[in-house]
Amino acid sequence: MLTVWYNTRCPVCDAGIGRQKRRLIAAVKAGRVEFRDINLEPDALSLHGASLEDIRRRLHATDAEGGLLVGADVAIAVWRITPGEGWLASLFGNRLMLPLTRLAYDRFADLLYGWNRREGRW
Repeated sequence: MLTVWYNTRCPVCDAGIGRQKRRLIAAVKAGRVEFRDINLEPDALSLHGASLEDIRRRLHATDAEGGLLVGADVAIAVWRITPGEGWLASLFGNRLMLPLTRLAYDRFADLLYGWNRREGRW
């Protein structure tokens, strides 16, 4: 199972995950994916070395083997299982594009994190 940890206090993050949840209803019901609010379980990924602020800054997930995914790698994992979005995973997750995808994701996440902090969304 893919367990995605995200920040519900970020309106952009919450809307994006809400969209994915609607697209993945069957996968959620089948137990293939789960979405969890890190604000309700702030120490959930502490064994992986991820703090609450780390997860507020970037998406985090654990895969079926218990491995940790961070940032763009989470988005790619979600796209892979989302009907009609596998092409996004193929395009942005291939070995040539992945470094650029991660860079773009990280820069956007930094801007979003800063905006949320300035707006007091913690």
